[in-house]
Amino acid sequence: MAVLSSSSSSRAPKLHMVLFPFMSKGHTIPLLHLARLLLDRGVLITIFTTPGNHPFISHSLPGTENISIIDLPFPENIPGIPPGAESTDKLSSMSLFLPFVNGIKCMQRFFEEALEKIHSQVSCIISDGFLHWTLQSASKFGIPRVSFYGMSNYANAVSMDAAAMLSIHESPDEPFTLPSFPSITLTRNHFDDPFDKRDQKGPYFDFIIESTIATVNSFGFLVNSFYELEKPYADHYRGLNNKSWNVGPLCLAQPPNPKHLPSDEKPEWILWLDQKLAEARPVLYIAFGSQAKISSAQLKEIAFGLEEAKVSFFWVVKKSEEEVWDDGFEDRVKERGIIVKEWVDQREILEHDAVQGFLSHCGWNSVLEGICAEVPIVAWPMMADQFLNAKMVEEEIKIGVRVNTVDGTPKGFVRRESLKNTVVEVMEGEKGKELRDKVKEVAEEARKAMAEGGSSWHELNGIVDEIHMG
Repeated sequence: MAVLSSSSSSRAPKLHMVLFPFMSKGHTIPLLHLARLLLDRGVLITIFTTPGNHPFISHSLPGTENISIIDLPFPENIPGIPPGAESTDKLSSMSLFLPFVNGIKCMQRFFEEALEKIHSQVSCIISDGFLHWTLQSASKFGIPRVSFYGMSNYANAVSMDAAAMLSIHESPDEPFTLPSFPSITLTRNHFDDPFDKRDQKGPYFDFIIESTIATVNSFGFLVNSFYELEKPYADHYRGLNNKSWNVGPLCLAQPPNPKHLPSDEKPEWILWLDQKLAEARPVLYIAFGSQAKISSAQLKEIAFGLEEAKVSFFWVVKKSEEEVWDDGFEDRVKERGIIVKEWVDQREILEHDAVQGFLSHCGWNSVLEGICAEVPIVAWPMMADQFLNAKMVEEEIKIGVRVNTVDGTPKGFVRRESLKNTVVEVMEGEKGKELRDKVKEVAEEARKAMAEGGSSWHELNGIVDEIHMG
């Protein structure tokens, strides 16, 4: 899955781009992948981060003199944010997201002080959409700012098109069709708070609007997707806003993991997957991301549903979730299930030949990683744009199926029987075979888009050329 370098890597003088990721793994990782692609094109890179996030970033990047990392002090005494919690995955609850994202605005002064020393050399700033205040900083020094959002064109276009419809209907579960996409039926419950309310006022709404305005007023924005995956939505969103470039799937920029390491160099869960592969027992990989909070009752239904499905599974859980099920659960499933309570390389897991299904929250990074690994998705969205991503996975690109909730609503409770039936259908049924055939086709399109001469390759060259020409 190697991505070929651009022929533009010999340009002179070299461009110097600043990357500023939001302090969240799901936001940071795609920008680190982008850094690799820009380095291939001869671009000098400076990454801004904080001391607590520095080790993860430096470990994730190749060692080269063409990349540097600048640490900015993380704000102290943000209400509710404990010392050392410099990334959202270290927050005890997503209710702290707004204090976190508002608190880091204090970094603007330090960002500008550091930028003042290098601004004459900087050609462009690519910053996360959540760091909307970086537009003001970029403008102060006359540097074009490009916004990066980790969302699909589908989620962006549908959200924009639905905006005027969300306050009309009395019930959050009343269906409506979109003006620009009449084949798409939604409800307010396909959106997260506050957009699932008729009255959408509030501090989080203000933050989203502020971020959106900054993106619209930026030089352009980058999308972690490829044009062939969502043509009508990419075209629609481009028609609504300024310049955009589809430069993904960025996960393909990461070098593949070696598959033939000695056993003593492999994590225990890779050895477990190796064993399942040797036994010809396909594995369902389960991960719901680091942000969503799942109730104890729902976690128990997941455990019982997996037990009753009798499929082999690899389940990543958070520390706070590990004591929910009864004491005998892990013993009863130990021959066919493994529960991992620490960080794993998701891409490495998905690309293992034993993994044949992915029970996912449908974060956009996870969707793209599932596609590129040719693994069909059992979609179970939890928050944010995941409800729209799940709809896209099932209805638009047809590489997965949605779990059924008790009341049929996007945010409803899922019973063990429903989970069991969906899992068995994907892992063992004819539907699963159809999904695997389809996701292989989509994965091939993704690889072509990222390879030399592909659509994403050309679009990344396009932004490099445009910045270079000034």
